[in-house]
Amino acid sequence: MIEVSSHHEQLPSPAKPTVFVVDDDAAVLGSLRFLLETDGFAVRTFRSGTALLNASGALGADCYVIDYKMPDINGIELAGRLRKSDSETPVILITGYPDENISTRAAAAGVKDVVLKPLLDENLLKRIRRAIQDRPR
Repeated sequence: MIEVSSHHEQLPSPAKPTVFVVDDDAAVLGSLRFLLETDGFAVRTFRSGTALLNASGALGADCYVIDYKMPDINGIELAGRLRKSDSETPVILITGYPDENISTRAAAAGVKDVVLKPLLDENLLKRIRRAIQDRPR
């Protein structure tokens, strides 16, 4: 008797893009985690820039979403530090405190985009997708 295998070899599913979110506000972290996971991203959250810098695998993201105003290190300083060890991964800065200098300072630190709170829904998702897509491989 000849046995015929009925199961096909499964191809590995493509890994979800990973977004690291850094914000000192737990409510913002929770809502961004929900938003991004619902849209198909893997998410790691950090309550401070120092927590991200000290984390193992801190450079394993496909995109960073970083709050501007945080008590230990602001988002622009954090972006500058990340750039020194990881020049390719896009950084998106989120802020509830817009001023005309923030975009210039953010760009100088290697930030790809600045998104204003509280408009962190489809607008942010589009910018994250575009940043990951445009990322050099």
